[in-house]
Amino acid sequence: MSDILTHAGPLWRWTATNGVSWHFISIDGDAGEEMSGIEAMRRLELGRKRGFRSVKVKARIGETEWSTSCFPSDDGGWLLPIKAPVRKAESIAEGDEVSVRLELV
Repeated sequence: MSDILTHAGPLWRWTATNGVSWHFISIDGDAGEEMSGIEAMRRLELGRKRGFRSVKVKARIGETEWSTSCFPSDDGGWLLPIKAPVRKAESIAEGDEVSVRLELV
């Protein structure tokens, strides 16, 4: 069983106190609510939750597809990490509006 979600949002950077930074797209709104519902149903089916309540996904931006996980954020949405090879392949940078396709696996 797989569920497909699409979402668009700005690419943003989070920087740790040690200077290391990560890039994310926030999955919020209808897509975030749908992902939360799917995560809850899967948790009920499995009888347990995955680490950090993460959800495994196949993500696609443009022609680039990769496997990763989305993580719940403090504001009720989800965070999709975007690694440097994906940003480089798709020529996207912090602040760019990015459309993403997520297949929950």
